[in-house]
This record gives sequence, C-alpha cells and structure tokens, in this order.
Amino acid sequence: MEQLPSAISANIFGNNTLISRESSILIDPAAQPNLPTLEEARAASLTATLDLDNIQGDILQKKKELFLFFSITNKVLFKQKLRADIKNRVTTTTQLLSVSHQPVTALNVAFSRSGLDALEVPDMLNDIAFSGGQEADNAVLGDPGTDNWVDAFLDKKIHGVFLLASDTDANLNSFLNDLRAILQGAIKEEYLLVGAARPGSEEGHEHFGFMDGISQPAVEGFNTPLPGQEKIPPGVILVGEDEDPISKRPEWARGGSFLAFRQLAQKVPEFNRFLTENPLLVPGLTREQGSALLGARMVGRWKSGAPIDLAPRFDDPVLARDPTRNNDFTFAHPGEDIASDQTRCPFSAHIRKTKPRADFASTDREHQIIRAGIPYGPEVTPAEAASNITTQERGLAFVAYQSSISNGFRFLQQAWANNPEFITGKIDDTPGFDPIIGANKGQERSVSGLDPINPKRDFDLKTDFVVSRGGEYFFSAPISALSGVLAA
Repeated sequence: MEQLPSAISANIFGNNTLISRESSILIDPAAQPNLPTLEEARAASLTATLDLDNIQGDILQKKKELFLFFSITNKVLFKQKLRADIKNRVTTTTQLLSVSHQPVTALNVAFSRSGLDALEVPDMLNDIAFSGGQEADNAVLGDPGTDNWVDAFLDKKIHGVFLLASDTDANLNSFLNDLRAILQGAIKEEYLLVGAARPGSEEGHEHFGFMDGISQPAVEGFNTPLPGQEKIPPGVILVGEDEDPISKRPEWARGGSFLAFRQLAQKVPEFNRFLTENPLLVPGLTREQGSALLGARMVGRWKSGAPIDLAPRFDDPVLARDPTRNNDFTFAHPGEDIASDQTRCPFSAHIRKTKPRADFASTDREHQIIRAGIPYGPEVTPAEAASNITTQERGLAFVAYQSSISNGFRFLQQAWANNPEFITGKIDDTPGFDPIIGANKGQERSVSGLDPINPKRDFDLKTDFVVSRGGEYFFSAPISALSGVLAA
C-alpha cells in the first residue's frame, strides 16, 4: 500500500483542534440518513442515559481515513503514552456532529484480544468471536482459507488499530507522523491501509458504483428514525447499555463497541463484464438497461440508491435522494404474495439477504450493525475497463460496530449472506447466496430470482466479485478506559 504524500502542514498533534472548520470530515450524501445535530444528539442521549462524550466517534462515515494496525512492543511505555498523550486526543461522537467542533484529524483506537493480552487486561468481555479472533473464523465467514489474506492479519500479530480521519491527505499525513513520533519505541507498525470517499458525484458510492450506507439503523439515545429506518436499543451496538444481549460485562467497558474489520477487495471490471454479458431480457428494455437492471436486482438498489422494491424497472434518482422515502419499504405489497413474488426484489438481493424486513414475522433488530466502512484503492483505469480484468487492488475497508460480533457481523455473513437456503419460508427454498458478499470458500455460487420474467432461473457466479483480504475483531473501548483499565 502506498504511503501518503510527505507532510505539508504544520504540526497538529499537540493542538488537534480548529476554531472554525469550513469543510467537514464526514461525508453527507443526500441519499444517506441525515445525521443529528449536536443539540439533537445531546437531547436524545438523555432519554437513554448515554454518555456521548465517552463514546468514540468512528461510527460515522468519513471523507478520508487511515487504518494503522500495530503491535505493542513496550507495554509500560505504551500504557504511559495511551494515558498521557493519546486519550485526550481521541475523538468523541459529539465532536464529529458539529463541523465547528471537529478536530483537524479525528483519532480513534481499538484493541484485539491479543492486544488486551499484551496489555495484561483480562478478557472479561464475553464475546466468543472476539476472543477467538477473525483468523479462526475464516471458514465460518466463507473464505477459501487464508492464502489471500494480508500477512499482518495472520497469527494474531495485530494488537490494535488507530483510525485517523480528516478531509485532506496533508492533515492525515501530518497527524500520522506525529503519532509515530509519540509512540516511537512503544509499538511496531504491522500494516497501513488508506481509504477515501470516491471523487465527485461518486461520493458515498462503493467501487461497484452503488450508493452505500442507506440502511443504517437509528440508535435510541442518538438519532430519530426516518420512515423505514429501524430503531434499535443502544445495547445492540454499545456494550453494557440497554438490551445488550450479554448480561455480564465489566463496568469499565460500558459504552464500548466491538469493531469487525474486513479488507474486501472488489473485482469491478469482472462485475461489470458479468452484467454486460447477462442482460435481463425484459420487454421494453434495451440490453444496456437490462444489464443495469441485473446489477440493481443483485444489490436490491439502483446505483443512485433507489430501492428496486419501489422502483422495480427503472432508476428513480429523485426517490434515491429523499431519505424520508428511500428506506421506507418492507418487501410486502398488497395483493402480492411475499412468499413467492420476486417481481420487485429477489429473495437473494444483497439488501434483502442482510435485512429481511417483512420477510420476518418478528424484528431482526438484535442482528443490526452500524457500518462505517470506506473505499480504498484507485478508480478503475481505462485499461482495466477495456480488458475487464482487475490489475490494481481496490475495495472496501469494511468496518462494523455491534455489542456482539456473534449476533452482528458474524451472524449476517454466515447465517444469511452465505446461506443458500436463506431467506426461509419461501416457495423457492434455495434462493442462493448473496450475489455481492456471499462467500462459498472459493467455490462456485448459485443465485436464483434475479430474472423477474423467470425467477426460477439460476445464475451461476463463477467469480467472487468480493474477495476477502483478511481482517480482525477489535474492541473500541469507552474513552475513560484509555486512561483507566487499559493504561493501568
């Protein structure tokens, strides 16, 4: 991975604040749910007794982000630096909600199970997946072993990750240099990954071209749900809060969250070739429109973000840009049988496999996650587009927060995306894999329902359009713990 440009801004680590910011660190596309104002978030937090100033602020999507994965080489020195130099610079959730309160560069930190071991902090968090580490989960997650994994993610080398976010490369680079100087002799850099929102009108879209981040849940005590946006108790995301599925958590961990990180390479030219070679032959559509419809039915949304459940044949950019409408659907329609009708949205569509809505008689809120990923890698080159072959790695630095990895990310990937028999209770008892993120250990995947004219038709996906490059599970501790238990 290329290093960032050399520093061109002044030292900002010692005074990582701005009197007034003109540009936000965060992206805010019209299609995505509106963020609460600082005042709205503070008022909401009182109803759920959330201490937003003690919750790290990485749950929001950034313009530029750098992931510095590290191991601890000097425990005593690291704890000293964590307590004296890092803790007071870690960015809170409330800081990010107001542009004028945002720092030059946001900083967050999270630790793996091996990181807690290195700090000699007993793992009393009671999350089986976190304790085992992601490498042990590679088969469960559908990876074909770990040969494709970045070496740093193997053998529990990584003890933690610093997450740096800003609006310019210069700010990121300057802060990174200062962080390195502060922690010299205390850590070893294991891996560096740089992400950035895609340029121009593609901001908010992942590399396949689809608007991302629309289906986020609303968390009680933080934001007010929009129409169709599921409201979840804070304990689904935050450890020790209301309706945390695990009753026994250490008090110091309250307000923390488990971070599931995955580096997901995307084969964009190959994905585009598949769409071009397999247009849906729907009366009234050109081949180009048939290819676009196939992509939309694989994802469940058009590239604009408009849901196919509400716009089943043609994109609707106006609908896409309206956050009060673009998430307000359930897959259920009067006069249509939800157990058999795939005219609007296939059972196998990515957004339906990972959030079934009315397909479930009861809520699925215990499986909700907050996603805060960011694209990495360059845009597709003309040569790649012409050859339909990926030659430069690009993808998504996937980041998900939850109070239980086993209920959250791990469950969504294993039990839903990778399960060809899910969604259950349908006339088609094998809808197939999630065509976007579903994984079958490198083997061919089959998907049905994509053709609205012939929903029984199977599409054989010989290429994995998303390939895991590895990852790790971390605990993003409450800020108070950074000068408390973790630094003791």
